[in-house]
Amino acid sequence: MNNERIILEPTGNFNSIKDVENLLIPIGTNGQVIYLKDLATVTSAYVQPATALVSVDGHRAISLSISLKDGANIISLGEQVDQVIAKWNKKLPYGLKVKRLASMDSYVNKGVEDFVSNLNQSIVIVLLVMLFFLGIRTGIVVASLIPVVTILTLLLMGLLGVGLNQVTLAALIMALGMMVDNAIVVSESIMVRMEQGEPANDAAIAACKELAIPLFISTLTTSVAFLSFFLADSVMGDIMGPIFVVITIALIASWVIAMTITAMFCAMFLKMNKTENGIVPKKSFVDRSFESITNSYKKYINKLLPFKKGIVVSVVVLFFVSIWAFRFIPFTFFPDSDRNLITIDINLPLGTKIARTSEVVAEIEKFMEDSLVVGTDRKEGVIDFSSFVGQGPFSYDLGYFQDEANSSYAHLLVNTTSFEVNHKMIRVIDDFGFRNFPNADIKVGLLKGGGGGTPIEIKVSGDDPDELLRISETVKAKLTSIVGTKNVKDDWGPKSKKLVIEIDQNKAQTAQITNQDIATSLRTVLDGFKTGDYREDDKSIPILLRHEGSQRLTFKELENINVYSQSSGKSVPLSQVAQIVPKWQYNKIKRLDLIRSVLVSSELNSSGNAAIVMKEMIAWLDEQVNKWPEDYRYELGGDSENTAENMEAVFSFIPLSGFLILLLLIIQFNSVKKTIMVISTIPLGIIGVVLGLLVFQSYFGFMAFLGVISLAGIVINNAIVLIDRIEIEQSELGKPLKDAIIDAGVQRLRPILLTTFTTSFGLIPLYLGGGLIWEPMAISLMIGLLFGTIITLVLVPALYAIFYKVKY
Repeated sequence: MNNERIILEPTGNFNSIKDVENLLIPIGTNGQVIYLKDLATVTSAYVQPATALVSVDGHRAISLSISLKDGANIISLGEQVDQVIAKWNKKLPYGLKVKRLASMDSYVNKGVEDFVSNLNQSIVIVLLVMLFFLGIRTGIVVASLIPVVTILTLLLMGLLGVGLNQVTLAALIMALGMMVDNAIVVSESIMVRMEQGEPANDAAIAACKELAIPLFISTLTTSVAFLSFFLADSVMGDIMGPIFVVITIALIASWVIAMTITAMFCAMFLKMNKTENGIVPKKSFVDRSFESITNSYKKYINKLLPFKKGIVVSVVVLFFVSIWAFRFIPFTFFPDSDRNLITIDINLPLGTKIARTSEVVAEIEKFMEDSLVVGTDRKEGVIDFSSFVGQGPFSYDLGYFQDEANSSYAHLLVNTTSFEVNHKMIRVIDDFGFRNFPNADIKVGLLKGGGGGTPIEIKVSGDDPDELLRISETVKAKLTSIVGTKNVKDDWGPKSKKLVIEIDQNKAQTAQITNQDIATSLRTVLDGFKTGDYREDDKSIPILLRHEGSQRLTFKELENINVYSQSSGKSVPLSQVAQIVPKWQYNKIKRLDLIRSVLVSSELNSSGNAAIVMKEMIAWLDEQVNKWPEDYRYELGGDSENTAENMEAVFSFIPLSGFLILLLLIIQFNSVKKTIMVISTIPLGIIGVVLGLLVFQSYFGFMAFLGVISLAGIVINNAIVLIDRIEIEQSELGKPLKDAIIDAGVQRLRPILLTTFTTSFGLIPLYLGGGLIWEPMAISLMIGLLFGTIITLVLVPALYAIFYKVKY
């Protein structure tokens, strides 16, 4: 056969395995050829070694990920997925089935159902509070505002594209007590005017004229307090931003309804009894009780105001005591997820074969199957588990981030019977991994809340890798010594043995061998060299040329592999042109802003707190950094970085919120003194917040901070209506300022107390059923508002008397 008759595929693309087998290979230089199938075995197989393996309950599986479109309903998606799963389980042969591994829709659906239940309970509580404190007739008139405002708010939310979820439902619960405030103040003012003999219609009109602007300003100031969350460019800003929208809609809607429907109902249904002395309202038990409270308040405020400076000093002292006591409250930026699910991340030494990683995973799965999976004799524990070796699954929760794909990495997803047993399962699995796999980094934990991430992270940067490794070891040793930490590691990992090919260039040139020839030959023997593509329908499958025993080569066999010269067509043993030298090298060298950087991280056990650990670490690092070589530094990551980023995003817009509140107060009062009085009441809610968190043994974090912002808005509202009433008592009724201050407090006592009770009691379901996420916010609002209200009713009159030099 002549050379001109030999035809090779120039593109390296084939349409069948037979085409590959019948490929003609030239032999020597005399034009002889031979079929490829006579020299090698051509088979179609999976990639070997595998790059990723998935198993479910110990059986091999294929995983699918489904993502939600923007604006779609995740609960509806879950129902459709259930239908598809049921359909395919009927079609698949015995032994094959489709099942869910992790689903957000059921978790979201349960959360929404719980919050709807909490919302209904809050509405009932607020209604009962108003009926009890206002009486049946007045209570029904005021309570009629709640369903109207709630429906109107939901309609406007739909128009603005704000969906129903835990955050927006919680915002509605928070707004309940605030929204009835306008109606309570309006109805109270109308009742007072009717007591003084004004006709119902005239009383309603006059009350609305008197209160329209003050209530509108107080509504806007409460709304603006949440503006910074809406504008914050951060993960928490995206999550909590809708609170501003929902509360703003609810409060403005409540103001409109209070000025119209509530006023109309008051004129229509509020009645007074005629007596010989004129017109007086009916006296119920509640009215008599409030009359007693009012008389007591008037009695004590008369006794306290002569010591107005002492009142201010006492409140300031209480404020600073609460700031001092703040150190005893644990800080948790965002709690872990309360899903009945735990995760296991396994990292073996870099370079570990995927087969060995699979063996470790199989041993852990066998332990869970034997000791933790629920059955007839075990009611609580693990329901099912799935593992992903080599590469983690796609994101299935905000608290999970896919790790870097690697043959030494595995991720296990474990569903449990309930959130309450999660910590027990974590302790048991953690202990098993610690005792049985000393060379493995096994991290067992809950899904992270608020965007996920490792709780403790310290980044050390510098030039010399050896110096960085030494510093990182000292940091890891310090972290390990602190109570509450576990799984302390760095992202470089330990050094590993590598085979370095040191080429003798003189010998290589003599043998007409290039560096590329050596690299190609080694790749062909070890991993496989891609020679073309095999096309099957619309798929392109790579063709690899690989040594038959590539996965079982010894060091001696590797030295004796033949290196093929592309130029001469000859082969020589590798040992003739190069030397194989074993060396210990870094597995990874990572950089931060182009500078070498080691990330030291640590998990927390059930007793650990990130803020406490970082406080001790920062003090130690500040001392140690002076001993490090020049240009070596550290940065904080983990919860500290996450907290700083999210809080900074919110704090950056708080000055804007403060400026808008200040502007609204100046518009309302046209007085610097009165504006200062209102502003001075804002931080006083902290007194109750600190006390509440200490008594209920809760924590301070992002949600508690949200409660403080909510509290500030309500306290401002109370101060505005109180100061506005002082002006009315003095200017319109002509009372001396000394009497106007006391009478205004008496006049506004009932609506302020009712706002406090409705808001505080309405938050009880959120405290009891909202979980660890909403608990600190509910506590901050409930207890903070109770103390803030008492302080406002005493401090504002004292400040007014000081600023306007009233003598008692």
